[in-house]
This record gives sequence, C-alpha cells and structure tokens, in this order.
Amino acid sequence: MLLTSIVQGLEFDNVKGDLNKEISGITFDSREVAENSIFVAISGFAVDGHRFIDKAIKQGASTIILEKDIPIEQDVTVLKVVNSRDALARVSANYFHNPTEQLNVIGLTGTNGKTSTSYFIKSIFEQAKKSMGLIGTIGTLINNKLVQNENTTPESLYLQRTFLEMKDAKVDNCIMEVSSHSLNLKRVAYSSFNTGIFTNLTPDHLELHKNMDEYFEAKAELFDLTKEFNVINVDDKYGRRLINRVKDYEATLITYGIEHKADIYPTNIRYSFDTTTYTVNTPSGSVEITVNIPGAIYVYNSLAAIASAYCNGVSLKDIQQGIQNVKGIKGRLETVYKENDYKIIVDFSHTEDALEKALTTIRPYVKGKIILVFGVYADTSDQGRVKRVGMSRIASKFADFSVVTSDNPRNYDPLMIINEISEAMDRFDGKYKTVLDREEAIQHAVNISEKDDTILIAGKGHETTQKIGDREVPFNETEIALEALKRKKQFVQL
Repeated sequence: MLLTSIVQGLEFDNVKGDLNKEISGITFDSREVAENSIFVAISGFAVDGHRFIDKAIKQGASTIILEKDIPIEQDVTVLKVVNSRDALARVSANYFHNPTEQLNVIGLTGTNGKTSTSYFIKSIFEQAKKSMGLIGTIGTLINNKLVQNENTTPESLYLQRTFLEMKDAKVDNCIMEVSSHSLNLKRVAYSSFNTGIFTNLTPDHLELHKNMDEYFEAKAELFDLTKEFNVINVDDKYGRRLINRVKDYEATLITYGIEHKADIYPTNIRYSFDTTTYTVNTPSGSVEITVNIPGAIYVYNSLAAIASAYCNGVSLKDIQQGIQNVKGIKGRLETVYKENDYKIIVDFSHTEDALEKALTTIRPYVKGKIILVFGVYADTSDQGRVKRVGMSRIASKFADFSVVTSDNPRNYDPLMIINEISEAMDRFDGKYKTVLDREEAIQHAVNISEKDDTILIAGKGHETTQKIGDREVPFNETEIALEALKRKKQFVQL
C-alpha cells in the first residue's frame, strides 16, 4: 500500500522524505521491523521507542513516525506528529482498510461486569444465528477459536488487524471490552462503534487516572465514538452522569436498571445459590429470564446484554434462550467444587466493589463459614494503599476468616503489600492469617475448612498464571484447591 494512502487523515509535519512509496507493514516494536515498513516511535511508560529509531532503520524501516525532535540523517521518510499513539491508531486503521466500518461493533466499558456481559451478548447473538467475534479479558474469539491477549484491549495495530481477520472470517458482529487504558492510550481511536455499553464505575486503575473524575472521563470517551446506540446503567451514579452527557448525542440512549426508571428493567426477581430468575421488561415486550450465575450483579450484566440485543433487533425468544444457554463463565463466581453444603468458589473480584458483591451474593447460601483467600495487586501509590484498605474493610466485614496472600506482585514487594493489608485488617477487627505464597494460602484455606464452609478464592478468576517479577509462571487455582482437598480427604472426612 502507498504511504500516501496509509497516512490519509493523519496530521503531521513532513520533516523529510517522499510520501509516494510502497509500504510493507507497520510496527512500533523495533524487533518486528520488516523491509520498507513504517516504524512508529512511541514514548512508553517503561521504554521510549525513539531510542530504537536507528535500529529500526538498519532493519529496513523506510518511514519513521515520531513525536520528538530527533535528527535523522539516513535516507528515510520522517513524519512528526503530536501524539505517536494516536498516529499509530490512524495509520493502522488505514492500512487494514478501516475494517470496523464493515463490522457491527459493540463496545463495552465499566469497572466490573464486562466479561460476563460480553459472554451473555455472544450467546444471545449466536442463538439468533448472528456470527459474533469477541475481544476481551479472556482473549480473542473468532469463530470460537481462542487466542490470548496481552491486554484486555490490544494495541491499535493488533486490534485493527484482528478486526480485519474477523471480517475475512465472515464475522459480522464483534463485542469488545474497552478498557479505560485503551481509551486513554488511543488504542481504539478511529474505530467505529455501533453500540456503546456502560456497566458501572468503582475505584480501580487510579494509578493511571489519578482520580475518579479522570477515570470517568476516560470511560466516557467510548460514547464519543458510537454511532447508533448508547446503553447505560441508570442505577450507577457515574452512569447517570454519563446519561446527562450523552442525552443529546446522535446515538439513541437506552437505559437499564433495577432501582431507577429505565427502558430495560426486571420484575419478580428470585435468587438462589445456582440461578437467578426474573421477568425482563423491554419496549418490545416482556419475557422470563434465567441466569445461571447467582447474584444481583449478574442481573445487571444480563440486563446490559439484553439491552444491547434489543438495540440490534434480536427477538425476545432468542434473548431468553441466549441468556439461559450460558451455564457459567470461567472465574466468575465459578463453583469448582461442591459437596452438600461445602463449596469452593473462584472469582475474579479484585476491587472493593466486586469483592463486596461476591461475598454478599454467596452469604445467604453459606451454612458454615466463609473463608476468603485474597490479595491486592496495586502499586505503591496512595491510590494503591486506598485500594488495600478498602478491600480489607470488605473482607473483615463480610468474610468469617481471611487468608491474606499475594495476587500478581509483579515487581512490587509482596511482603510490603501484605503488611499493609494486615494493618488494615487489624484496624477493622478482621480475623485472618497471612500466607505469602498464594498456592500455600489456598492449601491453608482448604486445610482449615469444615464440612459446611465455603471457600472463596478471589482476585484472579480465569487467570492460569501468576506474575512474579518479570516472570509469568503457571498457576491454576482450581487445580491447586482440588489437589489440596484430595490430600485432605485422605486424612479427614468432610
């Protein structure tokens, strides 16, 4: 493709070189440079791509896009832009022929509930015989083939390539989890969204956004990109703030909720440990819904999915069956073991709000004690400490006993994090034990449990690795818990 076509719509200063040249590819990683490709130098958090411009040129890059004043003597085209990330998104969309203009893309954002909502939507669309791709926390699905993602929302270059792969695979619809990071870092810029969905907003990722107002503004950017429908949770205070922001937008506003007046709402909700049933009321009629995951949060998440399906013209019959077809979602209040009243549950809850919802959801159905295993992955900033205090408060209030351990410590000192959690647990009079090693913590929870207890292992959910330092090591919490239970049963009858 000609460089002139690739940079169409991009604002730049042509520092030097010819724009009328063939381009073989685009990259922002100097290790992936090919002959006659574009290298986009990005000022990253840990690594500055401008340092690798010479290397990229030696490996064959014929065009450099940068945002800093760096003299380049080699015979290449140099384009200077204000924001390299934004430029990467623009040229990537052009290079892959703007694939989102030929897809029905549903963007889903919020702190909690994105993954389960996306799986509800996928199931509904498939029940309606509509082809559906998915991009999110668990990975990318194209025709039910799963590929792991490095980020919830991939970098713009990879994202646009994935959209093209979906189009080439005859996929007509795509549901994508859109993280605040991706919006802030321009990963979804120049993508076209038919529908935007907002679930909720609670404290998280404040190491990037500094405060809740910045976090909200990042999330709200999605709804500046939608063309047809904005689906918003009216019961969330930030949802109501977003409603006021978008009510005069061209896209049609559709609200959902339980407590406030909404376009999509439930009546006659009945909860049990395994399922929740309710009647959903929509502008096109009402139907009975069965959700095979317990708790109010999954009522909200299924309502968001129903609202999206309604916007896309799916029948109530297909909506009903599509929700019911979801038998469970990996790592979302997933009961990995049950024997009479004894249960082991794995859940992704890694924020204060999500942990509270998980604990209060299972509490009515626990005959014995709730034993909670949790850690807090957060940085060493003030916001990180606030998160640790908040989750400790919830653990102390709603669990009978907690095993405090590591989550994904990465390059932070896990002992420091655990000590801060312990101080907060003491402040709230929580009953707990600290076990630094997460595998040993899970084993300890199993060993101290009794026949009517429920163990909730919170924080990692579907993840099957643990990030320690720069390493990512295999770590399957379900396997660890079941193996510990097997060893225990050799000596004690639950």
